[in-house]
Amino acid sequence: MENSQEMDSPLVTIAIPTYNRAESYLRGVISSALGQTYEHLEVIIGDNASTDATPAVIAEVEDQRLRHLRHSENIGANGNFNRLLEEATGDWFLLLHDDDLIDAEFVESCLSARKPDTDYGFIRTGVRAIDAKGRILKESPNRVTGNRPEDFYRSWFRARTGLFLCNTLYSTRALREIGGFHSLHHLLEDNYALVRILADRPWLDIPEVRASYRYTYDQRSYQVPVREWCEDFKGLLEMIVAQTEDRHKAEIQQIGNRFFGQLCVRRANAIASPRKRAMARLTVARHFGWSNLRSTWALQRSPK
Repeated sequence: MENSQEMDSPLVTIAIPTYNRAESYLRGVISSALGQTYEHLEVIIGDNASTDATPAVIAEVEDQRLRHLRHSENIGANGNFNRLLEEATGDWFLLLHDDDLIDAEFVESCLSARKPDTDYGFIRTGVRAIDAKGRILKESPNRVTGNRPEDFYRSWFRARTGLFLCNTLYSTRALREIGGFHSLHHLLEDNYALVRILADRPWLDIPEVRASYRYTYDQRSYQVPVREWCEDFKGLLEMIVAQTEDRHKAEIQQIGNRFFGQLCVRRANAIASPRKRAMARLTVARHFGWSNLRSTWALQRSPK
């Protein structure tokens, strides 16, 4: 049985998967992780066989809480995520991309809001978008209302909360019980993890914005075939509807089709070739229905 100190100050693992960020964001990410007001943590950097000065940058940091896990070969982003989960010794787990940031109060805000004897699957804060230079683009407080899974999904689909890795502190045990981070095409690993965890555990919402994700126009979102995005989102929606109460299934299915369909249309609209763009739109319509997408057709080549 955990003693009172372990309950009050559990160990938190901040895992940073990285590849060739030595000369851009890596130092700042490490600093934001180690600069937490909550000090009982470990920071593990999963170096995915970087070919730049990543080992030297990590070696600059003199902090016993920092550990460098260097892979002998690149095992892919998803492989790196799950290897970091395997290495974690903390009770709580944050997967922090190597270009994102967390506020100094992030971990403390999450843990101090817990209720005794509640087995939370994850804790989430609000989030802000920043550009390549760290300038704030927008802030999105976490405004989830209700405590049932369909309340969470309804809030997400209506843009009352943003789902990102940087603003989500997972129960390490809950993550391991669902098998870690996985989706069909490895595009929505974090979203799939949240949905799987919600099937068995409650969650906790922190309204305040405590984390930042880096919004850039060269994200992998627009380099992946639209069909793969459609399939990952469709599989996610099926899981969501399956765990929704029967009386809410039709509603969640409808707003989910519209929400995910519009996300996929935006990716289709970013395709330069008119012919390929039209074919991608057809693919989205087949997955999510024509009626849900008409208002999105006009967003020509929008990366947003």
